[in-house]
Amino acid sequence: MKATKLTVLSACLLFSASSLAEVTYTIDLTQPEHHLANVNVSFPQTSKDHLTVNLPVWRTGKYVVLPLADGVRSFNATDDNGQALQWQRTETGEWQVQLSKPTAVNISYQLYANDLGTRVRHIDRSHAYLDASGVFMYSPEFRSEPISVSMDVPQGWNSYSGMNKGTDSNSFIAKNYDVLVDSPIETGENSHYRFKADGREYELVFWGEGNYDAQQIVKDLTKISSQAEVIWDDYPFERYVYMVHATSGARGATEHLNSTIIQLPRFNFRERKDYLRFISTASHEFIHTWNVKAYRPQGLVPYDYQNASMTELLWMAEGSTSYFQNQLLLRADVITPKEFFEDLAKRINGNLHKPGREIQSVAEASLNEWTNTGGDYAINHGVNIYSEGYLASLSLDFNLIKDTQLAHSYRDVHRQLYRDHKLPNGYNVDDVKGILKSISGKDYQPWWQQHVTQPFSLDFDSLLANAGLALSNGKEAKTTVYSGMKISGSHDDLTISNVNSKGPAWAAGIVSGDEIVAINGLKVTASGFKKRLEDFKPKDTIMVTLFNNDSLKEVKLTLAEQPKGDLAIVGVDAPTDEQKAFLKAWLGIDWPFDEKGQFVKAD
Repeated sequence: MKATKLTVLSACLLFSASSLAEVTYTIDLTQPEHHLANVNVSFPQTSKDHLTVNLPVWRTGKYVVLPLADGVRSFNATDDNGQALQWQRTETGEWQVQLSKPTAVNISYQLYANDLGTRVRHIDRSHAYLDASGVFMYSPEFRSEPISVSMDVPQGWNSYSGMNKGTDSNSFIAKNYDVLVDSPIETGENSHYRFKADGREYELVFWGEGNYDAQQIVKDLTKISSQAEVIWDDYPFERYVYMVHATSGARGATEHLNSTIIQLPRFNFRERKDYLRFISTASHEFIHTWNVKAYRPQGLVPYDYQNASMTELLWMAEGSTSYFQNQLLLRADVITPKEFFEDLAKRINGNLHKPGREIQSVAEASLNEWTNTGGDYAINHGVNIYSEGYLASLSLDFNLIKDTQLAHSYRDVHRQLYRDHKLPNGYNVDDVKGILKSISGKDYQPWWQQHVTQPFSLDFDSLLANAGLALSNGKEAKTTVYSGMKISGSHDDLTISNVNSKGPAWAAGIVSGDEIVAINGLKVTASGFKKRLEDFKPKDTIMVTLFNNDSLKEVKLTLAEQPKGDLAIVGVDAPTDEQKAFLKAWLGIDWPFDEKGQFVKAD
C-alpha cells in the first residue's frame, strides 16, 4: 500500500512540475537522415520592448568558443497571435526580437546537427544526441524559469537524459535552463541498462555496436560509485546516466550535471589497455559530478554561456579530477596497483620530456585554456591543466600527508570545498589556501608560489621516496639514441609532428612540419624510422634529407642518448614501516610489492 501511495505522489509531483513549465521546447526529429531538425521555443509573456534570445557560444566542459550558431537557419519569431515579429542578429549567438506590446514570443528555426566529435549535436538515421548548448536557444530574462522539452522522434527510438521524464517517454522537464543545458539527451536506437549503487539509481545507454562487454562495464561502474565516500560526504544527485557512443572515430568525454557522454571508436573496448582508457574516463567524469558540477571556481559561477569565463584554477577543476580518477579505480579493485603505477610513470615521463614545464605555470595554463591550440608550441612552451594539474595535485597531496603526519590528504581539501562552496557559491584562491591552512596548520603560500603561480619541475625521486617508491628504467642501465623529434606515422607519413626544444633536432634547425625523405642518402619509411635511427649510436652525426616548405634540404643531426626502456615505478629495497604507512594513507592499499620488488598478484 505504501508503495502505491508513493507512486501516486511521485506522479502528482511530476505532473505539477510539468504544469509549471513556462518555457517550452519542441523538436521534430522525424526526418533525421540529412542531420536536420526543426526547433520551436515558446517564451512566456514579457512587457519589455524587446526579447533577447541566445544560443551559447561554448558548451560546459570544453573551454573554447565554438561556432554553434552556424547550424541555425530559417530563424523566425511570432507573437501570441501568430503574427510575425521583427528581429535582428546582434551578436554571434544573439538575436533581438522587437516587441510593440506585452506578448508571449514563439521562436522557430531549422537546426543542422552533424558534429559528433565536439559532443554538442549529432542527428542521423539511428539517433540524435542533443546538448542544449548547441540545440536549444534561451532568453536571459527567462533563464531561471521551469522548462519542458518534447521530442517528435521516429518509431522505435528510445530517449534518455539525466532530466526527469515529462508527460511521455520522449519528453523531459527541468527547473531551469541551467539544468537543461547540463543534461544532454540521447534518443534513438540504443541499448539500456539500469543498476543501483549506494542508494542511487544509475543508467547506462549505448549507441552504436562495438566490442564492449556491457555487463562488465555495469559491474565496474557499480564498484566505482561506492568509492565516492572516500572523498565526499554525500551525493549531489539521486540518478545518474552514463551515455556511451561506440563510433567510427570520435573519441572524448564530457561531464554534465547528472550524466556524462563518453565516445570511443567502436572496437576500442576489448583489449585491456583500451578498456582501462574507457573505465578511467568514466571515473573521471563521475568525479566531475562533484568537482566542477557541484563546486567550481568563482570564474565559472554562474556559467556565462555567451563569453569565455576566466579562472586560474582550471588545473584544480580538471587536473585534480584526473588525479583522483585512477585512485577510485584502485580502491574499487577495478585496476591493479601495477596498472595504477604504470599510468603514473607515463605521466611523469611525459612531464620530464616537456620543456614547457619550465616556462608556463598551471595558473597561467588555466587562464590560457580558452586559447590553447596544443601541438608543438604547447609542448615546448606550455603545460596542460590535465597532466600538469595532475602532478601539482600529487605534490600537494604528498605535502599534506607529510605535514599532517598521515592524518589528512588532498581528499580533505575537496571534501571541504564541497561542504563550503556548493553552487551557487564558488571558490577562489584564498578559499583554497584557507582550507589548506585549516587542515595542516601551516601557511601554504610558499608552496602555492612555487607550484602554482610559477612554473614547477618536481623532484620525483624525493617525492616518491616518501611512499617507498622509486623511478626505474630497468635493472641494467642501458641507453639508446635520441633525436628529439616525432613523426606523425599515420599512412606512412614522415612529417614531423613535434620537435623537443631540448633535443638534437631542434639544435639542428629541424622544425615541426618538415617531411623526412632519407637518412644518410637512403630512403626511410615511417614504419622503419625508429629502427633506422637505432642503427646509430649516441653522438653519431647523420645526414637527414627533408622537405622544408617544399624545398629539399640536407641537415646534419648529431644524435644524443636517452635511457632505454619504459620508465617504471618500483618499490625500494627494504621499505620502512613509515613509507608503507605513507602509501596506505595516500592510496588506501597495503604495500603491493613482494620481497623481490615484484607486484603481488591479486587472488
